Amino acid sequence: MKPTTGAREPHKLTDKGQATRARILEHAAELIYTKGVHATNNEQLRRAAGVSGSQLNHYFPTKEDLVLAVIAWQAERVLTFHRGEQFACFDNLDAFRAWADFYVRYERAYQEGCSLGSLASEIIKTDLDVHDELASAFDQWRHIFRDGIERMQQLGRISAEANPTQLANLLLAAFQGGMLLAQVARDITPLKDALQTAIDYVQTFATPLDAGVLQAR
Repeated sequence: MKPTTGAREPHKLTDKGQATRARILEHAAELIYTKGVHATNNEQLRRAAGVSGSQLNHYFPTKEDLVLAVIAWQAERVLTFHRGEQFACFDNLDAFRAWADFYVRYERAYQEGCSLGSLASEIIKTDLDVHDELASAFDQWRHIFRDGIERMQQLGRISAEANPTQLANLLLAAFQGGMLLAQVARDITPLKDALQTAIDYVQTFATPLDAGVLQAR
């Protein structure tokens, strides 16, 4: 996937350089998640990633460069996962059920939360000019669901009366809200209920054939 955020693309890097840059990003994302953007400084990041100050400045001259790159890095991880074969392009209700089941059954889901959602909630409070990049990342995530629902319509699996954009918004909001409540409660139940209810609503638009198949299971 080609990054579509405004993160500055590095010049051609050696394999070692790419590995170093990726290590910095991974530790930066973790520090921002646990400490916040303002509380994360270069010294902490240098120690965590095992790099020098000159290396850090080479890859990320400013804090905004670093944050933009972290957004792109986290977004790519989330979007690549959702575009994986296991969810079959979300062109059927079973794929959405499998997606929900993955997070509900993941033991650490309510502890770790959504990596991109947690990052957004932290960065959105700063004065860094990164809002467009965050919006782009969530738009791409939403479009994965919307495109899947549109394919379901083309395949005759759900009614043409369904609004793919609204349903995609519902699914993403159910995930983000349910994950937050699950983290607060330290219990996966809020996420499970939110996703199940959202997908049940999508199912109300299922054509008679698909609805019958699902009810028979």
